[in-house]
Amino acid sequence: MELLQIPMPESGMATTVEEALVIAKRISYPLMVRPSYVLGGRGMEVVYDDESLITYMTQAVGVTPERPILIDRFLQNALEAEADAVSDGLDVFVPAVMEHIELAGVHSGDSACVIPSIHISKEHLDTIVDYTTRIAKEMNVCGLMNMQYAIADDTVYVLEANPRASRTVPLVSKVCNIQMVKAATELITIPFTGRPSPVRDLTRKEIKHYGVKEAVFPFNMFHEVDPLLGPEMRSTGEVLGLSDDFGIAFYKAQEATQTKLPTQGTVLISINDSDKKDAAQIAKDFEKLGFTIVATRGTYRHLAECGVSNIKEIFKINEGRPHIADAITNKEIQIVINTPMGKDSAIDDSYIRKAAIKNRICYMTTLAAAKAAVQGIASAKTGDVKAVKSLQQYHKL
Repeated sequence: MELLQIPMPESGMATTVEEALVIAKRISYPLMVRPSYVLGGRGMEVVYDDESLITYMTQAVGVTPERPILIDRFLQNALEAEADAVSDGLDVFVPAVMEHIELAGVHSGDSACVIPSIHISKEHLDTIVDYTTRIAKEMNVCGLMNMQYAIADDTVYVLEANPRASRTVPLVSKVCNIQMVKAATELITIPFTGRPSPVRDLTRKEIKHYGVKEAVFPFNMFHEVDPLLGPEMRSTGEVLGLSDDFGIAFYKAQEATQTKLPTQGTVLISINDSDKKDAAQIAKDFEKLGFTIVATRGTYRHLAECGVSNIKEIFKINEGRPHIADAITNKEIQIVINTPMGKDSAIDDSYIRKAAIKNRICYMTTLAAAKAAVQGIASAKTGDVKAVKSLQQYHKL
């Protein structure tokens, strides 16, 4: 990246607590820490202070000068994106840029994503394609490659460059009408077949529909496991929703994971302080859709001050009865929006998310997912969510 002058988050490598603290002082918190070799985000954490960093370094296993802990500046509230590419080392083809619905901090395998992008500017999309092309050429990639990016402060940062196939390849192939595996196979076998590279003949097409990938989680089988998402991957599968409308595509994707979005009822909102500035609009949007809002004390006060009228306060489990767990058990709540921040609040609120899982109630742990849910519900109330089209119909010229 330094050779190509492509931005990456500030980083360092440490094998001791002392080295890690020096890097933290230089980069500043929050930090993403991880082992030097990791699959599925195993062992990755976001740390917010010296105490958490010391704990992580102390508990790290197998750290040696050859296998240090990697420390990166964590880009808070950054928009994440991915790009799959096919390369022959000279020419590179990027069918589309995938926009993650959850913000940075959620493993790419656990985050929902949409093709084509909705919120990424053309300038940043062009930058992502340019960076992907330049990196693939510099690495002399022959076959498939996956790139992961974060957009923060109007800058595109490279998070990962993976010269291999990604789990998103089948999704990109379906949405963009390209057989990426076939093209990569042809490239890899050129020394044996003598055929010309197919990359030069591939062209990007305008995508007039939306494909939403959603992760499938096993939490319904493990009721005592907190479903809070983070940098360590927890999903066991994924589904794809397709529609000419983003909201319906998102709704279909949720339905396919067996967590169908309700179109009426009550929404529980309990969020951290940093999310409150964006929560009022989400609450008002749910209100417009005919939902009743219930909220915990701090969230209730903020939403009421912001003009949310159809709202009631609800007790946390240690504040009185009936409380949140009672309401969830009694099916009085149809959607849970809970966004904890930091270790303590994550633990304190875990009973809310566990109760939602146990009672098969739709839940979101990020405001980005809640915003998408609003769009999905709104589209479901006005559009035809039962309409089905084949891939051939979507790609018909």
